[in-house]
Amino acid sequence: MIDLVTTITDKAVRFLDIKLINVGDFSDLILRFGINFLMCYIIVHCVYRSKKQNFTFTYYTLSALVFLLCFLLGNVKLELGFALGLFAIFGIIRYRTSLISIKEMTYLFVVIGIAVVNALANKKVSWAELVFANAAIAGIMYFRERIIRPGLKEKDIKYDNVALLHTDKRQELFADLNSRLGINVENVTIGDIDYIKDAAQITIFYHEDENK
Repeated sequence: MIDLVTTITDKAVRFLDIKLINVGDFSDLILRFGINFLMCYIIVHCVYRSKKQNFTFTYYTLSALVFLLCFLLGNVKLELGFALGLFAIFGIIRYRTSLISIKEMTYLFVVIGIAVVNALANKKVSWAELVFANAAIAGIMYFRERIIRPGLKEKDIKYDNVALLHTDKRQELFADLNSRLGINVENVTIGDIDYIKDAAQITIFYHEDENK
């Protein structure tokens, strides 16, 4: 039945010499897009679980955009070269309006990479292999985030002692933060520094149960 519909569609329904619908390709698009969306949801909400809604929006939007670009333009035989070029372009993205941590950029690369894989995997790659590739990425990230270092949270704060941000004063910085916040800070990343106001935007990483 599907073959009959496909044959009729290919021969009869065209607009400006372009097929109105290709049942086989459209079904493939819907299935792959569903897999990609599911993987993006798992990465964003089950592994990362970020409370920053603006980054969540970015992950979903870029994932869908990259997937559709790769899938639709992949049909014109750009394939691997195009995918690598697109990945490189997004790899040098710099958001000037807000600070993006290395961790958030890593998750951005992950959702882009998954979108490229799901869009450009050709018929030589079975569905089982495609599902395994997606599951492997999600599994590795889940293992790293939820098993090896469970409960590690992050918080952006404005810090008012720029002198302690020097690399030689790392221990003093941690001691000061621990004393002020009453938690055991695991790591710190430094953002924008305002030397005039003697303040800086930093991100601290700590275990969730320690802040209760």
